[in-house]
Amino acid sequence: MKYFVTGATGFIGKRLVKKLLGRKGSTVYFLLRESSADKVPALLEYWGTTKTRAIPVVGDLTSPSLGVSKAQIKELTGQIDHVFHLAAIYDLSADAESQMKVNNEGTRSAVQFANAIKAGMFHHTSSIAAAGMFEGIWREDMFDEAEGLDHPYFATKHDSEGIARKECKVPLRIYRPGMVVGDSKTGEMDKVDGPYYFFKLIQTMRKMLPPWMPMVGIEGGRVNIVPVDYVVDAMDHIAHKAGLKVNCFHLVDPVGYRVGDVLSVFSKAAHAPIPAMKINAALLGFIPRGVKKSLMALTPVRRVRNAVMHDMGLPEDILNFINYPTRFDCRETTAALKGSGIECPRLEDYAWRLWDYWERHLDPDLFIDRSLRGQVGGKVVLVTGGSSGIGLAAAKKFAEAGAITIICARDEVKLAEAKKEIEEFAAKDAQVVVYSADVSNEESCAELVRQLEENHGGVDFLINNAGRSIRRAIENSYDRFHDFERTMQLNYFGCLRITMGLLPGMVAKRKGHVVNISSIGVLTNAPRFSAYVASKAALDAWTRCAASEFADQGVTFTTINMPLVRTPMIAPTKLYNNVPTLSPEEAADLIAEAVVYKPARIATRLGITGQVLHALSPKIAQIIMNTSFRMFPDSDAAKGAKDGSKPPSLSADQVAFQQLLRGVHF
Repeated sequence: MKYFVTGATGFIGKRLVKKLLGRKGSTVYFLLRESSADKVPALLEYWGTTKTRAIPVVGDLTSPSLGVSKAQIKELTGQIDHVFHLAAIYDLSADAESQMKVNNEGTRSAVQFANAIKAGMFHHTSSIAAAGMFEGIWREDMFDEAEGLDHPYFATKHDSEGIARKECKVPLRIYRPGMVVGDSKTGEMDKVDGPYYFFKLIQTMRKMLPPWMPMVGIEGGRVNIVPVDYVVDAMDHIAHKAGLKVNCFHLVDPVGYRVGDVLSVFSKAAHAPIPAMKINAALLGFIPRGVKKSLMALTPVRRVRNAVMHDMGLPEDILNFINYPTRFDCRETTAALKGSGIECPRLEDYAWRLWDYWERHLDPDLFIDRSLRGQVGGKVVLVTGGSSGIGLAAAKKFAEAGAITIICARDEVKLAEAKKEIEEFAAKDAQVVVYSADVSNEESCAELVRQLEENHGGVDFLINNAGRSIRRAIENSYDRFHDFERTMQLNYFGCLRITMGLLPGMVAKRKGHVVNISSIGVLTNAPRFSAYVASKAALDAWTRCAASEFADQGVTFTTINMPLVRTPMIAPTKLYNNVPTLSPEEAADLIAEAVVYKPARIATRLGITGQVLHALSPKIAQIIMNTSFRMFPDSDAAKGAKDGSKPPSLSADQVAFQQLLRGVHF
């Protein structure tokens, strides 16, 4: 047999052509734009055939008679047994003009072509969308009864089917597939569409919550999902079956699922929390249209909605179809497939394959460069306090990733040593620059900002790492008010001077990211660190305010509530020699994460737990922190005595407590 196929390069078309070529002695002609000639070798390889059996025909879907030359039409007249028209736009987010041109005019051109070559039969691939928003059960013999065709996707699918029905002069068969998803055996899919739009939401919930967490979901209307292999097998079988009394077939799941059930099935496949209770989305219909319109007129509501839709990758119109009202009868299809062994598989049986394929091949995050080099390569990164500890470890990472890495500190000798050390790690295209600056000094900060603007045009990433920590109980600080002043001067005012000096340049370029190194102590309210925690808490609060002000100007902020890190800053406290801490390299990994993903906050689970405990039950939190305060005394240096040479040994209680609260300052 000889076939002619439009849309042969599409998701369904490629598989149907392969199926047709599997028939003995078959030849397939397929429509191809002249500009797509380079696709032919890959198609032939996929089909496992040669140009003698899969023959490209140059044309254009939207031109009369598919734009096929008169000579070619003459050659094909009376030679083609079946014309399969699959070329169409299957996309809710496509604009109306494009859908009209391809779906309607493309179908008219395909019908003209089939009539011109006197094809044995014309097979039109329609869609269940041809029913519009029909209330009730839509049968295979229904067409004019369609309702709710306001959306261009529904309208063009209905109208294109109408063109085939009215203008086709050769025998006609129409196929209305449900929502086509990936292959039920391999999970293979070519784009995000239909239920896939909700996969990012499911993935986000999986990351945030354990799978056993009970969730509230929606019930919604019914959606009909079918795998592509079932659609292809059914079309191929029905197209070649003689003696059928009807010409329209619903290639659908006989059962169908509610929206909430579909989300539950895929949540289970993804090992995400499954909604334990579902709210009927139809209840949203009772909200007056005027109320909805008024809410969306509020700028904050509109911006939050748009941000959520964008982050989840949901098209603008998707929520309009949550209460889809149509169910589909498929008795004619069932009768035509009887005895063939072809039937639609249950979604529960292959959903895991669809999920696995999406997460490995289609997840939008896969196409975003999440490497540190992808973020900072060739960009200017300033690390304050970069001559030792966390700052030095972070600077090495940035230099290794190809950044123009700038470090600043007070000690010029240490800066020179740090530069040599960083350059050992630096990529060939990286630069390492050092500036001597005292971040706690106003004039020094102003000069640093001036040099950065003049020599580098500002910075792309600012890592406010320079800081001072003091471990001393308040009762030992009555006569040491300068401890609070100097800590605030560096940890808070110093960071603000650098940040506010560089912000105008970031705003002018509408890009920039600021990472502020804070402390887990801000979340747990660690005793003995009142000066340090207060200065970091002030920085945290300022950062939250700044993030709100600059959210629409391309400048973003991340606060890292860093747990205890083994750096020179904690060396005087010998107690910490026996306490679990992060290495500077592990702390630098958190900074790299902040630069790559740009979250509002990075904190350990223990830190967040401490914050929640202080919010919900401050008395219990105080008891726990007071216990640590009494259990781990001030160092000799904090008491004014000479620092002991040997670290104090820990009791069994102390060991157990510090293991329980790993990373918390004591």
